Amino acid sequence: MSVSTLDDLRLGTRFADVLPELAVRWQAEEAPEPQLVVLNEPLARELGLDPGWLRTEAGVRLLVGADVPEGATPVAQGYAGHQFGGYSPRLGDGRALLLGELAGPDGDLRDLHLKGSGRTPWARGGDGLAALGPMLREHVISEAMHALGIPTTRSLAVVATGRGVHRDQVLPGAVLARVAASHLRVGSFQYARATGDLDLLRRLADHAIERHHPAARAAGLGGAAYLALLEGVAAAQARLVARWVLVGFVHGVMNTDNMTISGESIDYGPCAFLDAYDPSTVFSSIDTGGRYAFRNQPAAAQWNLARLAEALLPLIDDDEERAVAAATAALERFAPAYTEAFTSGAAAKLGLPEGLEQAVVAPLVEDLLGLMAAARVDHTSFWRSLADAARGEAEGVRGVVLDLPGLDAWLERWRALDPDGDAMDRVNPVYVPRNHLVEEALEAATAGDLAPLHRLLDAVTAPYDERPGLAAYAQPGPEGAGPYVTFCGT
Repeated sequence: MSVSTLDDLRLGTRFADVLPELAVRWQAEEAPEPQLVVLNEPLARELGLDPGWLRTEAGVRLLVGADVPEGATPVAQGYAGHQFGGYSPRLGDGRALLLGELAGPDGDLRDLHLKGSGRTPWARGGDGLAALGPMLREHVISEAMHALGIPTTRSLAVVATGRGVHRDQVLPGAVLARVAASHLRVGSFQYARATGDLDLLRRLADHAIERHHPAARAAGLGGAAYLALLEGVAAAQARLVARWVLVGFVHGVMNTDNMTISGESIDYGPCAFLDAYDPSTVFSSIDTGGRYAFRNQPAAAQWNLARLAEALLPLIDDDEERAVAAATAALERFAPAYTEAFTSGAAAKLGLPEGLEQAVVAPLVEDLLGLMAAARVDHTSFWRSLADAARGEAEGVRGVVLDLPGLDAWLERWRALDPDGDAMDRVNPVYVPRNHLVEEALEAATAGDLAPLHRLLDAVTAPYDERPGLAAYAQPGPEGAGPYVTFCGT
């Protein structure tokens, strides 16, 4: 039975109860004229919420935080973070609120969280608001990532507030209602460690273990469990980053406050999918040094995990030297875990039989990526066309690669392994949120036309199924367009 009234809704307060030092009780600003723009009905049903009710005035008031159920404790979460390598000791939810934890029909806890709901004590001079375009971007990208099988936070709804938001111009304001396994992040641990309160750090670690890595408790008592927590987070992040690199995604802002303990991708501000395959690609307007360029994402993840390890040292061992040695050994497992996840994922994209040795697959992948980079092929369509080559139709890939002798030699090596083209179609998408289409949809939606947004969502939420009428969503962006840049929207 789905929740269809506010009185029926129960939002847990475990984060606020267990970690009050990281939770400032707060209330969302009143939205002058809230209007539902887009509702994720499949996700609502998955959460046990009646989509029909969420479309009513009462449901929309929940989605902007104006009304919350009895017993709920909305809080702005505190955390620190390294932003582009520079440490900020006090970040926190400057424009966001955790409404509470929602237990769905499957019994799993998920955070119900708002973004753009107004200033909080963590706002640091910001207005606490969000514009409609960036919130719709997060809706589109997060749902595309989910459809691609990548662990991610998800958008439940975007609601226009009826309030103008001042950026370089006045834009329509909006609130994003986001769902996540939790909003615990590396920056949460950095903040707790910086307080010098060992009890707070331990409670935070215990909460993270209970919520996301219960197997860590089986590693033993005391430091062994906290070392296992570090290992669990590192393994989850290795799998996550490998998955998004395989589909050509560039996160854009991999700061430590944007790395979750759960292993979900979070915060789709400056981000995009590759068009031309170029490992040096940067999409964020603020990443002028290329710190989070496409090729640098695995190294950035490992760097962030080192900051988590530093925060956990007092829990791992009372002796700092032993703690550092144990944490270093745990971190050294990240690179091989990432390589294994990436190589096995690439083998699937190549339609190769399971069980092939990494020594066979890795050189094949490396050589193909070199050919792709030299020709700056379109990442998504090239991988999809490669399935045709497995079925004997290689002209699609031969028509875009510059080094034809090199490609033909590679194709011969690959075909000798008997690739399965149909299996490739099941893991290489036809449709991703093409950058030019995302911009067109956001611009139209901001002007009041939601049709392009819904057409784009229809394509990217079933990314592997080629369908009539959607050919434009599989095409690269127009030639001659300048470098694509995304912005955080604050």
